Amino acid sequence: MNSDGATAAAPVKNLGWQVTFAGLGVNLALGILYTWSVISKGIPDEWHWSEAGKSWPYAIACLVFCLVMVPAGRMQDKLGPRLVASIGGILVGLGFILASMTTSSVGYMLGFGLLAGAGIGFAYASATPPAVKWFPAARTGLIAGLVVSGFGLASVYAAPLARWLIHDFGVPTMAFTLGIAFLVIVVALAQFLIPPPKGFKPEGAASATAPSSAAGAGKEDFTPKEMLGTSQFYVLWFLYACGAGAGLMVISKLAKIGELQANIENGAILVVAMAIGNGAGRIVAGMASDKLGRRQTMFGCFLLQAILIFLLSITKEGTILASVPVLCVISALIGANYGANLSLFPSVTKDYYGLKNFGVNYGLVFTAWGVGGFMLALGAGKLYDAFQTFAIAYYGAIGLLVLAAICTFAVKQPHRVSEREPAAEPAVETT
Repeated sequence: MNSDGATAAAPVKNLGWQVTFAGLGVNLALGILYTWSVISKGIPDEWHWSEAGKSWPYAIACLVFCLVMVPAGRMQDKLGPRLVASIGGILVGLGFILASMTTSSVGYMLGFGLLAGAGIGFAYASATPPAVKWFPAARTGLIAGLVVSGFGLASVYAAPLARWLIHDFGVPTMAFTLGIAFLVIVVALAQFLIPPPKGFKPEGAASATAPSSAAGAGKEDFTPKEMLGTSQFYVLWFLYACGAGAGLMVISKLAKIGELQANIENGAILVVAMAIGNGAGRIVAGMASDKLGRRQTMFGCFLLQAILIFLLSITKEGTILASVPVLCVISALIGANYGANLSLFPSVTKDYYGLKNFGVNYGLVFTAWGVGGFMLALGAGKLYDAFQTFAIAYYGAIGLLVLAAICTFAVKQPHRVSEREPAAEPAVETT
């Protein structure tokens, strides 16, 4: 039983916005993951780290993050989000504190990679589920987008903060300071992640007519095993891997892309532009999917992302595309389309598979984020090493995005094999 829920018999005060902004705050802290490029760049030469050594802590953090989402989601469903998010905050803090005590790459693999990566998974898995449960299905996209926007926007403040701390005080002090700060902040905000009581019906739930709700959102609660038995899960997993992987590929190489193709020495300006787009895209895509339907929004985002990466592929110094303002706009839009995945896929998971097991079900879907990002980002680096160009990686990502756009037509409301739902569900095709 969820220990965080209130009793259904007493009048219930709707805490939806409190929980939403607490979740957003938690993700603003967890987004420190995106600042690794700043941290790794600040590693002193006397530590004698190789470039591979600088890559491993981030790679491990991403992989651990997505894998921990599955058990963390299960714990969130059973034990409640406050406890699980608090565990996440403690692990993130301890991971950074451990990293502050070492100068070795292995130490950072354990601290930043294993402990902080696991902590991010625990806390991230607990931020969105309690928030969306307070609102009707017609607002799922908006609320999910708001909560996860913090993770994308975090680089706007965290990257300059980390850079300043490293420049003025050194890497160990930076890691220790951020560790203490995030431990306190995440654990404190976790106490506001209160889910509604069992049987709670949000105001407006019965009359919601938006595409996502009309499609049968919350009609059935699937167990993880039942979800894995539907073909829609594997379609969604593939779409998520393509959309997230293409975005993470560009994110991981953006500063170098700006330097090589546009002679922009201060790649941080492109990173900030992308971070702003990343955060905003999660909110805009969530709102759009509530109005237009999940499938239509996915289709548009995949196609637009393919066009944007094509523009990036033809960017050369001396052309209009290589100017700082234009490249900032392209970076922001690529970030927005990447960020859209982080609100669309939790929303469609909730729509299709219900709220009862939402934490663990979305954790399983979220593994696509880690696999897609790891494979495409790693592939881009290896292809560049082999051919001294990102062209092959660009065209590979474009091909996957176009294929994903085509596959959105296979995204339909799942039903249990043993059940026969009424045939007249005209809005199913809009989600």
